[in-house]
Amino acid sequence: MIPRRIVLSLVAGLASTLLLGACGSSNSAGSDSTAAVAPAASAPTTPAAAASTPAADATTTAYTVTARAVDGVGTVVTDSNGMTLYRYDKDEPSPSKWTCKGACVKTWIPVIVPESVQTSGVAKSLLGTVHRDGQPQLTLAGWPLYRYVGDTAAGQANGQGKDGAWHAVAPTGEKAAATG
Repeated sequence: MIPRRIVLSLVAGLASTLLLGACGSSNSAGSDSTAAVAPAASAPTTPAAAASTPAADATTTAYTVTARAVDGVGTVVTDSNGMTLYRYDKDEPSPSKWTCKGACVKTWIPVIVPESVQTSGVAKSLLGTVHRDGQPQLTLAGWPLYRYVGDTAAGQANGQGKDGAWHAVAPTGEKAAATG
């Protein structure tokens, strides 16, 4: 079991990185597009204590999802900081429903986003959100998305295959396949 202090430090560091990355990000590539992320079906109303990373000013900060090659899993979806995003087999895509709550969200951090999401290599028509305790959690092809606390640097996919139910997500919303 990882000591609580280490987990809290990792979560705090990830949150700080996300906030700093969001403040300093810009869209200079002409091929990127901005998607207005429409809310999906409501999620269960069970509280998810410490479920989300603090969202920087959700009304003005852009969030970017990008298709990127990651060693061992192929092309996957990453966030604004290059961190791999994951889907959970116990969640549901249609209608979108999250099931990771309680202790689960200490390891698998829900991706909470502002209204506008920029994309690169990911079809904006596949993006959406599901309500999670009043906040919009990003979905891809209906699957709620998460970050793994065990990924400490861009380009890692340490959560791939965890518990046989967590998978890096491909740009189509499908599970990324391990490439060896």
